[in-house]
Amino acid sequence: MARWCYRHRLVVVLLWVGALLGLGTAASGAGTNYVNVFSLPDTDSKRAYDLMEKAFPERAGDTDTVVWKVEDGSVRDASVRSRMEPALAAIRRMEGVGEVAGPYGPQGAAQVSRDGRTAYAQVTFAEQADAVPKELVEDVVGTAQDAAGDGLQVELGGQAITRVQEPPTGTAELVGVLAAAVVLFVAFGSLLAMLLPIVIAVFGVGTGLFGTQLISHVTNVPELASLLSTLIGLGVGIDYALFIVTRHRRGILRGDDPEEAAVTALNTSGRAVLFAGGTVCIALAGMLVTNLRFLDGVVIGTSLTVVLSVLAAVTLLPALLGLLGHRVLSRRQRRALAARGPEKDRPTGLAARWAAGVERRPRSTAVLAVVLMAALAVPLLSLRLGTVDQGNDEASTTTRKAYDLLAEGFGPGFNGPLQVVVDGEASDSLVTAVERTEGVAQVAPIPPANGVTVIQVVPKTSPQDERTDRLIDVLREDVIPEAGARAHVGGVTAVSKDFASVTGDRLPLFIGTIIGLGFLLLLLAFRSLVVPLTAAVMNLLAAAASFGVLVAIFQWGWGLDLLGFGREGPIAAFLPIIMLSLLFGLSMDYQVFLVSRMHEEWVHTRDNARAVRVGLAETSRVINSAALIMVCVFLAFVLSGDYAAGMAGVGLAAAVALDAFILRTALVPAVMHLIGKANWWLPAGLEKRLPHLAVEPKEDGTGALPAPRAPDEGDAPAASAVHGFVRTVDGDPVDGAAVTLLTSGGRQVDRVVSLADGSYIVSVPSPGTYLLSVRAAPYGSRAGQVTVLGGPLVHDVKLAPGEVDAVS
Repeated sequence: MARWCYRHRLVVVLLWVGALLGLGTAASGAGTNYVNVFSLPDTDSKRAYDLMEKAFPERAGDTDTVVWKVEDGSVRDASVRSRMEPALAAIRRMEGVGEVAGPYGPQGAAQVSRDGRTAYAQVTFAEQADAVPKELVEDVVGTAQDAAGDGLQVELGGQAITRVQEPPTGTAELVGVLAAAVVLFVAFGSLLAMLLPIVIAVFGVGTGLFGTQLISHVTNVPELASLLSTLIGLGVGIDYALFIVTRHRRGILRGDDPEEAAVTALNTSGRAVLFAGGTVCIALAGMLVTNLRFLDGVVIGTSLTVVLSVLAAVTLLPALLGLLGHRVLSRRQRRALAARGPEKDRPTGLAARWAAGVERRPRSTAVLAVVLMAALAVPLLSLRLGTVDQGNDEASTTTRKAYDLLAEGFGPGFNGPLQVVVDGEASDSLVTAVERTEGVAQVAPIPPANGVTVIQVVPKTSPQDERTDRLIDVLREDVIPEAGARAHVGGVTAVSKDFASVTGDRLPLFIGTIIGLGFLLLLLAFRSLVVPLTAAVMNLLAAAASFGVLVAIFQWGWGLDLLGFGREGPIAAFLPIIMLSLLFGLSMDYQVFLVSRMHEEWVHTRDNARAVRVGLAETSRVINSAALIMVCVFLAFVLSGDYAAGMAGVGLAAAVALDAFILRTALVPAVMHLIGKANWWLPAGLEKRLPHLAVEPKEDGTGALPAPRAPDEGDAPAASAVHGFVRTVDGDPVDGAAVTLLTSGGRQVDRVVSLADGSYIVSVPSPGTYLLSVRAAPYGSRAGQVTVLGGPLVHDVKLAPGEVDAVS
């Protein structure tokens, strides 16, 4: 497929451009039909909501609030009324506004605070918040605030009002892409190579978003799906292309033709991308087991975007590589390739030194990593799930100011009233019992409508206060049953509490499902029980530490002002499920890219220490670059202006950073060094029964090498290897030693350069006797015969200054 796409590059590019433009045109013509369907079946708040719909079916539009306060005097003063009444009347006349209920009418006495300094009016729109035109909301805000001044403060709150505070759409995405571009340019040193991952991400996210928009017309897809699709699509699209382009550039620098380099890149890194994309989709699909139906549309949108990003990486990317040819390298690399010829690919610098350091001190590395992750996970013990509201907005926003004015004038519980909904007429004993309940500030029974009575209950504490949660429990478990009433407790605060409870109850099943599926996939890919078990433990550790960071910032308020958000509060109840889905998928990506290289080395050498060292040295740089890109993309969503989106962005950025920089490049290799060859253990009975899923193309069916034996005449060539270390007579590693393997007739078979730790490996085409020559300045040279049978041969070499071996 890669070769076909490379050779028919113009056709492939035109097909992708046509698909993007076609889906974009269709989606633009059809419009969006996102539906924020939120249902919690078999909960008390859902039963209350159903009765409320029966009692007040006409209340369809969004209701927002205009709040004003005077510094001196009363809001009933003629000087205040003469300014606010015309403003409210002007709002009432606007097309799209259904009703304005102010404090100056016969029924408005309750809308003035006890001290007379604060009042509010309720503006009911004809549509729900998402459907109200932004221009209308801006007119309402402008008209109301024009009345302010001379000691009169006017603020507005509500869902529709929030829309005028949001930054321009696309700001977060643009900043994330620009940050990713900087990282890519530093990694590649080439403008054209930098653009490739970004182009792939744009096509993947674009087609995914347009496709999701069209799907919203045939099934329920929440607006949250578009945000998360962009978030995950940008990250995986750039990362997957980064892995493939890195492998392609490496092939060209080794002297491969660009077409062969592209084919090899797709047949190695491309396979890993397919596998990694599959694990992300499986992790996202794990949300379905929670039975929270509003998440179904999120799964559809995000999974579609991931699938299209993978498809773009394995089809569009080789076509673009064909268009660029050698220009995928930087000018400096092209000049060096022309002047000095192909270079032997070997990890150097910090990556090689780090890999060697982890091998030398695996125990201390593991202990430090575990202590750090455990310390970061400590705040998780105080995790409290809930719902964010406008009290968490930044202090300078009008919604936050309106929230604070209402809390100051009418009590902190006014922003989250409860409704005790009675099926029938509420008895006086029930109303009295609710009034006498500790924590209740105010009770207002509403006359029965359609056989349903609603008792409005204002708590003494704010909606996010734990005491409000306890009040809901007392009303449900004690007050209502003792009064003998058929009643349910509803309202936004009660719904929030029920959602947090349902999410917490179903979280263990969800975590068990995605860990189990990830374990099975890694078991099939790497033919090992220990590798997937290690990955599962690491994923749980990453999740615990990232949620600890989230609690410290958003629940405890550490550094919250630096992010530009307002007051601390509980962690959004929907976040654990969505965040864990993305985290487990992305963590599995890094595990696949890291361990697949280790597994490839293990299959060829049967040397666990070398496999772990080489795998880490060759993949750590690209994994860290990919993680840094993810962190930039996720943190950019702090600029979205949405508190919940910012919380998700910070949480995912912390999770990816900890996973890549601490777990995958430190703890995982350290633990694998400590475990040794048991990393690759699989019971023989299980080995025979498991289907084989090859992440690397050169694996055989079992991953096992044949037993050593003397070669017979006429045997087919069997690949093997000679490997070991080049050291001085004092035992110090020799970096950069030239190691050459020759046949007995003097023909060169393979040539490599030793790594920073002195390790080397040369390929052997078939069993037999060969000549191994090693040279390094200022040391001498050493050569000798090596006999390779059926398996890899370990052969260490010591060099001394001025010493030369003569071999006839």
